[in-house]
Amino acid sequence: MSPPAPFSPGGAFEPLREPVFRKLWLAWLAANVCLWMNDVAAAWLMVSLTTQPQWVALVQTASTLPMFLLGLPSGALADIVDRRRYFAATQVWATALALVLAVAAASGAMTAPLLLLLVFLNGITMAMRWPVFAAIVPAIVSRERLPAALALNGLSMNLPRIVGPAIAGVMLAVAGAPLVFAVNAALSLAALWAILRWRSEQRTSALPGERFVGAMRVGVQHVRQNPHVKAGLVRIFMFMLQVASLMSLAPLVARAWPGAGAGSYSALLAAVGVGGVAAVVVMPRLRQRWGRDTIVRVGTLLYSASAAATAFAPALWWALPPMVLAGLAVMMVANSTVLSVQTALPDWVRARGMSIYQMALMGGAAFGGVLWGQVAGWLGVQATLLIGAGYGVLGVLATRRVSLEGVSADDLRAVQSGATPTAAFEVGADEGPVMVTVAYQIDTAQVPEFEAVMRETRAARMRQGALSWGLFRDASVPGRYVEYFVDESWLEHLRRQERFTAGDTALRERRMALHQGPEPPQVRRYVGTPLDH
Repeated sequence: MSPPAPFSPGGAFEPLREPVFRKLWLAWLAANVCLWMNDVAAAWLMVSLTTQPQWVALVQTASTLPMFLLGLPSGALADIVDRRRYFAATQVWATALALVLAVAAASGAMTAPLLLLLVFLNGITMAMRWPVFAAIVPAIVSRERLPAALALNGLSMNLPRIVGPAIAGVMLAVAGAPLVFAVNAALSLAALWAILRWRSEQRTSALPGERFVGAMRVGVQHVRQNPHVKAGLVRIFMFMLQVASLMSLAPLVARAWPGAGAGSYSALLAAVGVGGVAAVVVMPRLRQRWGRDTIVRVGTLLYSASAAATAFAPALWWALPPMVLAGLAVMMVANSTVLSVQTALPDWVRARGMSIYQMALMGGAAFGGVLWGQVAGWLGVQATLLIGAGYGVLGVLATRRVSLEGVSADDLRAVQSGATPTAAFEVGADEGPVMVTVAYQIDTAQVPEFEAVMRETRAARMRQGALSWGLFRDASVPGRYVEYFVDESWLEHLRRQERFTAGDTALRERRMALHQGPEPPQVRRYVGTPLDH
């Protein structure tokens, strides 16, 4: 085995040399600082309104639940509308919510239910903007720099864990939550200004844009037929369920120490952020030495150990080192899973795929907030942290056969599928459904190989948006097979041609190689005709 290539920390920051990425990354960084300031202030404000663990843990649920509920619609929008305007609209929403929070907190009108509602509405910001940024990054950085760019995205999520809680902690101690929310509004405006200065590159197509509901259906269908993406969803959901055991109860952990206050809670979150920032430098070397599956397993076990150590910490200073390791562990797992999913998605469905990934991530966090808050109400905070740590160990054992190793980059490269389908008569864009049949003549000795190829073909057709697929044997001609698949409309059938990748082309060549006879397989297209009643 050859030794790993020399490690250069500077390589982790190479994507910042690309001006467009640098500008958007800074805007994303500012937006996440705002998010963490808001979450810290809201969590500590809830502690001042009630001491019941269920209510405190529900702050995390209210913050993350919108991503679970709205992830797919926001991903569909990000794939079919102008991403610059959409990104800017999310910042307008964030600014408005910060102002409402500031007014409610300053006027004394805040209650625990109202705070949860406003936190939920603010969580819509992340639900709407994250798929946009996730889809933008692969389009503005080179393939070689994508792992480092995704690690920098992790930095932009973890550095705010340090900066946001630090700023919020000082402001909470000096002036209380209203000032935090007001400053949050000002920073949101600054991020909006940076986004508006970005000039996005318009995606071109000869076809009309996809429709909203149809775009969501195709996005879900693609993910269901993409085993690499599904592996990432399983991994991140189970891990975030584990993460929630510590993060949702962190305000109560901090409050239990003698003389602790808002600064203690901010320090815990900042320690997590320090670990996340350190991971940006460490991850390139880990990727050289280990595969993604190993990194995820080690990160999961490291988080379990960190949670157990924090459970027994008698004071803040004892808890900070394990919280740093917890931040490192989160970054190890999150970076490996998001890289696996990103590289397994073609560009045309990337925002939808990443939104479903984020739904799994936030769904685990939201469900975990409810679950662990209830367990803490029954058994106490310390016991809950230890149970969460044990769950992480069991999760590693349960997912040992789930692999994150991705597909080849060349397989997802967009290619021309061939000649544009034509009809002998005029067909409207919305007419359909459209049924396509392909007739193959196969040597009986090659039937097992052909059937294996057709199983892959089914998954490929469904990933491209087909409503249904089937394979039939001709009862009158030995070795003759007829494949059929159905598209929603003539327009969707034409759109399929824009979704072909190099992997699809290679699969088609494997089918053609098994076909017998001087002529290629016979293709027929049938357009659904409604019958008048």
